[in-house]
Parts: sequence; structure tokens; C-alpha cells
Amino acid sequence: MSRELPPPGGRRRRPDGTPPPPLPPRGQPRHALQPPPQQPPPPARRPPRRPDHGLDLFDDRAPHPPRARRPIPPDESPTDIIPVEDIEYYEDPEYYEDDYADEDEYPDDYRDDYPDDVEERAEPEYIEPADDEEEPRRRTKTGRRFLRWVAALAVIAVIGGGAWYGIDKIFGYADYDGAGDNDVVIEIGQGDSTNAIGTELTSAGVVASGKAFVKASADNAKVRSLQPGYYVMKTKMSGAAAVTKLTAPDARVGVLQVRAGTQLDDVTQPDGSITPGVFSLLAKASCAQLNGQNTCVSTDDLRKAAESADLKAMGVPDWAAAQSAKSTDSRRIEGLVAPGVYDVKPGWKADELLGFVLKSSATKVQAAGLAASTTVNGQNPYQVLVIASLIEREGVDQDFEKISRVIYNRLAANMRLQLDSTVNYLLDKPVVTTSDADRTRPGPYNTYLNVGLPPTPIGSPGSDAIQAALKPADGNWVFFVKCEKNGLSCFAATASEHQQNIALARQRGAF
Repeated sequence: MSRELPPPGGRRRRPDGTPPPPLPPRGQPRHALQPPPQQPPPPARRPPRRPDHGLDLFDDRAPHPPRARRPIPPDESPTDIIPVEDIEYYEDPEYYEDDYADEDEYPDDYRDDYPDDVEERAEPEYIEPADDEEEPRRRTKTGRRFLRWVAALAVIAVIGGGAWYGIDKIFGYADYDGAGDNDVVIEIGQGDSTNAIGTELTSAGVVASGKAFVKASADNAKVRSLQPGYYVMKTKMSGAAAVTKLTAPDARVGVLQVRAGTQLDDVTQPDGSITPGVFSLLAKASCAQLNGQNTCVSTDDLRKAAESADLKAMGVPDWAAAQSAKSTDSRRIEGLVAPGVYDVKPGWKADELLGFVLKSSATKVQAAGLAASTTVNGQNPYQVLVIASLIEREGVDQDFEKISRVIYNRLAANMRLQLDSTVNYLLDKPVVTTSDADRTRPGPYNTYLNVGLPPTPIGSPGSDAIQAALKPADGNWVFFVKCEKNGLSCFAATASEHQQNIALARQRGAF
């Protein structure tokens, strides 16, 4: 079978006379010339729609800069290149020019499948949404703008409301009007700040809020100098009225002040003045007017409570309660009320008042150095307390330790103490020097007749007197007499020295 050769410089024609398809460019596979399957033209792409969150009115951020395209890595497995010698072609170039000289005669499918710019990237294909997925209805421009304004106003309202709530929370406060209604007793503790006082007033119903009191007292120095204790206030007072009431001179109530040497009962001095005793002072401290009612407790009620009360249950130390229980009169608690300031609440009963004072005094006495294990020159702690009361009544602070030594020396020598203070303890009108009649009157407190200590203290000894009783000065004195107008005493070891000191005292006008 003979084979037809292609004309020189050209290629064979197809049996039907049509020329073969053009060869692909060098380096492309032969199948690249196969026409791709027909695809419907892609619809025009819509630009991606920006989500509308209603706050675009405030979104003035600059757009993101375009991202740099990453370089396309080289193809690690390029398509095989067909050698040139394997392609059949005609040497005559006119062969090709004649076939498709006119561009319009070029097949449409070939022209469409092989555009001139083969390097241009194809547009990404747009995929139509499924039939069951409805595209959300587009808001109109006017609707979106309205929603944005509504969202903006809502944000402003939320921010403004939060700011107002914060300001009211920090700076706002509740307050009453007027000077108040009913009387009420409040307590201010030691070291309470203005805020703490405001909290106490709020809890008692005096002011509507602590801030009302704090703000009203900001420029009042008296509030910062308030003493701890009880104050009579009224309910539902304005902050300003509460400050005025609290700083008034008569606002504080329930103050009991016991001085060193004070006895339980009143004492009439030689000049006719009356020195109130512990019972009278405590009765006065219990008084207050609350809603027209008087809260005073009488001295008789206090004496009865002292006679019958369980001293140990009232807080008296065991070493003192055992000795005091031997007596059945009110003097058994003499010396157990320590000097100092006490805050008692008006409205308490007699046993409550006395129990509070005795319990607080026990702490003061023990803090001064007296304890169950205390012994000085063979004297137990209660006897040391008695000695301290004698020291307190017999001299001044500068002589306390020397007077203490005289007492211990006389007790050790079994000498009568011969102290005028013990004789005056039972007298309604004590004197500086006792008379012969007074010194010869029998009684448990007459140390001119009796040897040893009196049965109870004769007053409330202070901490300095207790310290002197615990640590007496060194010396052999057994006599002393007041020899100076300022209260200082002269001490002697012998009777003759003592008589000289008495003469000196009279010469100086000490007595």
C-alpha cells in the first residue's frame, strides 16, 4: 500500500481535506490541543457584601493594605517536552498560511479555548447558591442608616446610664431631714474613725446613711476628737443635725470617773465639802433621759447589790473574792474598784452596772502587778492590796515607797500601825489628826487599838500605790509624819527622831 507523502514544508491534510489542528507551543503536551468540554459562561461576580452590624457610623478605621502575593514556586515535575524531530511538518510555510489566512475562518471552539494571552490567570468560578438557600433580603441604604443611628443612640444611652449610676453610687447618699424623732443610745469605740461612727449611727437608725454623717462632719474638728463612750442621739436625724447633737457638751452619758483613794461611801471634808464615793458616782453615771424616762439607779440599790452579789461571778479575781466573801456588808468590795474612767450604759440595772465596773477593775488591778501568786514579806495579794490603799491615803506619790517600807517594818515587828487614815475611814467627817476619843473608839479599822492590817482596803489604790506596795524602799524607818505643807513627810527610825519631826511639822504649819 502506497503512502502519500506530505508536500514539502507542510503537513498532511485530513481525509476530508481539512488541515490538522495547529501544534501546541513548545513545551506543552499534545493533549493540550484537545478542546475542553463546553462550560456555560460564568455569571458576573458580585463584590462580597460587607456585614452590616449597625455600627458602621463609628467605623472610620482605615482599610487593610493589600496583601502581597506570594511568589509561585517552580514546578518540581514539569511536563515532558516532546522532541522536535518527532513532529511531522511541511517545509512549505505557505501550507499553513493558506489554511487559516482569514482569522474569521478559524474555528470558534479553537479560538475560544486558546486565547492570545495564555499567561493571564483565570477568574475564580462563581458557584450559585443552592435552591433551598434563600439569599437574605438586602436592606436599603436608608434602612441601614436608620438602624445605625438607633444602635448609636442605644450605646450612648447605655454608657450614659452606667456613668450616672457610677456617679450616684460614689457621690450620692441618702439623708433624713430634721432633728430626729426618738431618743436612742449609741456607743463610740476606742479609736473609731468618722466612717466607723457613721456606720454605727446608720445601724442605730440615727442617720439614713454613713455618707450623710461623714459629709456633714468633713469640716468639724470636734468629730475627730470625740471620746469613746455612750451618746444620746435621736432616730432619723439629718447628717448635719447628727453632727451638732453628737458634739454637744451634754451628748455623752454614762461616764464614771474614779480617782485614786476614792471610798465607796461619800466623805464630808473638814471644810464641809462632800467627796462623792463610788456608789454616788456610779448612780449619777447611770442617769439619762430617754424619751421622757429617767434611767437612774439609786445608791441604795447599788449597796444591796454589793452586799448580796456573787463577787466571783461579777469578775472579781479569786484571790480577792475569797477574802471579801468573809464580810456581809457593802464594804467587802472596797478597794476592788480601781481608779480610772468607765463607760456604763444608761438603762443597765444595779447588778449590771456593778458587775461591769468590778470586771473592768480586775483587769486594771492585775495589770498593775497583782496576781494570785503575789507575795511580799509574807503578805498575800489581797493583803498587798490593803497595804496599797493605806499608802494611797497616807502620803503623796514621792513618799509612797518609804511609807510602804514603814508599814512592812511595823508588821514585821508586830507593832500597831497607828494610822489616822484607818480611824477616819469610819468617820463621816474625817480630820487631818484624830482626837484621843477617835483613837480609843473600838472597831476593826482602828489600827491604834488593833495589831495588823484592817479587814479590807480603805479606798481605791492607784497603780503607783500598788507598785510601791510591791516594791517598798530600803530603810529601817518605823515612823513618819507630814512635815511639809505640800504633803511631804519626814521619816524616822526612833521615837526621839519622830518627836523632832513632829515639832518641825508644827513649826512649818504642816498641821
